[in-house]
Parts: sequence; structure tokens; C-alpha cells
Amino acid sequence: MPHDHEAASAHTHAHGLHHHHIDPSAGDARIAWAIAVNMLLTLAQVVGGILSGSLALIADALHNFSDAVALIIAFGARRIARRPADARMSYGYGRAEVIAALINYTTLIVLALYLVYEGIMRFLDPQPIDGWLVVWIAALALVIDLVTAALTWSMAKTSMNIRAAFLHNLADALGSVAVIVAGSAVIWFGWTWVDPLVTLMIAAYILWHVRAEIGAAIGVLMLGTPPGHDPESVAQEIEAVEGVRSLHHLHLWSLQENTAALSAHLVIEPGAWGQADAIKARVKSVLETRLGITHVTLEMECVVHACAHPQRIGGD
Repeated sequence: MPHDHEAASAHTHAHGLHHHHIDPSAGDARIAWAIAVNMLLTLAQVVGGILSGSLALIADALHNFSDAVALIIAFGARRIARRPADARMSYGYGRAEVIAALINYTTLIVLALYLVYEGIMRFLDPQPIDGWLVVWIAALALVIDLVTAALTWSMAKTSMNIRAAFLHNLADALGSVAVIVAGSAVIWFGWTWVDPLVTLMIAAYILWHVRAEIGAAIGVLMLGTPPGHDPESVAQEIEAVEGVRSLHHLHLWSLQENTAALSAHLVIEPGAWGQADAIKARVKSVLETRLGITHVTLEMECVVHACAHPQRIGGD
């Protein structure tokens, strides 16, 4: 087993990387402003949708409300994720952001399915629509959606949590464009059927985006292999280190987004047990410099007392 100071060093490094991606002083004010304007926009869209009779506008309002909720969840998760590790959460609170992302994606799925249902019902029972009111409110919504997306775009590059909220806004901006098209179709041609069609298109777009992003969040929570790493390739890198005869019980997972962790049993070459600490240090150096894996726990075994019939990847 690794010495205490080595384990602490690995944790400190991983914790430092975590804070590189979640800057405590950056982004909170932008998120707060984004939440405020989305709440006001939601109210305006709901009122406008009821007055105009546009389901697409109400659909856009519901999606916009989900944007605000997504940002609130993201904001709270960012604050929780900054907490240092403690006796209750020895790995820290970084996964709060991943949980928030999964919650946001799940709400998007529920919202999209609701919009599909309402869109189909509106096809079966068309309603009169005030096209001009729809266009003006959707245009206002588009401006606010783009401003909100701009506020969160830079943070979305490095945070799964903020990226989920950003995708809410991106989808809503495109939804606003579609609502403008629907309102224009009513004004020019009297085509009220375009309104529920646009609603279904918004729902399909939401589901397409969620399908592309939700797997990463689930992978982290399920202790999946970090993106860009292949366990067998990692095992071969370790076995190529001088003094390592073989490896088994390899576990490679994401502690949180952007932070990989590894544990394994190493079998030392015959006659090299006296160099076990140096071999372990070489393995950790290879993992950090070549693969970017800094949170590493290694159990050293001599050939005589190695595990009998061990599982190479996974296992106890």
C-alpha cells in the first residue's frame, strides 16, 4: 500500500486540478444575471403565449423556465463542489456538478416528452393564434437567450454542469427562432399548423442534444472509465515500467469530471522487492506525465505472494 504522504500528495494534486476547472471567483455573477433575466422572460412568454394562443410560445416559455432552473441547480452545485474533502466525503464534493448535470438532462427529457404530447394534441385540435404577438415576444426571447448563452459559454468549455445549462439556453435560442418562423407563417399564410409542428421540432432538438451529452454524466456516476483512456493500454504502460512483472485488479475511473483515478496491484520482478518504492514512484510518474492520471493507489506484491488467479481489470 502507498505511504500516507504519497496518498495525501495525490489527493492534493487531484483537488488542485479540480479547482483549476471551478474557479471560485469566476462565473457566479454571470450565472446570477442569467437566472434573473430567464425568470423575467419566462413570465413574459407565458403571458404572451396565453394571450396569443400559441402553444409553441408556451413551449418555449417552459423550456426557458427549465433554463432558469438549470442555472439555479448549476449555481448551487458549483458552490457545493468547492467544499474541501472531509470525513464524510473523503474524495471531496466535486461530483455535485455531475449530479446537477444529470438532473438538468433528466428535466430536459421530461420537458421534451411533454411538448411532444401537447404538440400532437394541438394538431388534433387547432387553436387561433395572434401571429404578431408571437413574433415580438419570441424575438425578445431570442435576444435574452443569446445573452444568457454568452454569459455561460466560456464556463461551459470546462464544466459538464455548466455545459448542461448552456445547452438548455442554446436549444431555447433555436426554439425562439422556430417560434418566430411559426408566428410569421400565421401572419403571412394563416398556417396555424406550423405552431404545433415547431413545438415538435423543439422537442426533437432537445432530445437530440440530451442524447449526445447525458452519457458522460452517467459514466462518471457509474465509475466508468474516463474518456480518452483505455484500461488495457494503461495496463501495458504500467507493465512496461522497469521492475514491474505484471499487473492485476486494475480499476480506472473518474473521481469527477476531468479528474481520473487509478488503483491496481503490481507484481514486482523477482529480486527487485528492495526497489519496490522506487518502482512505485516510476509507475506514478509515468501515469502522471504520459496519461494525466494523478490520483493513484498501488498495492505492491512479490512474485511468491501474488494473488492467485487474479482478474486483470476490475475484481476485488
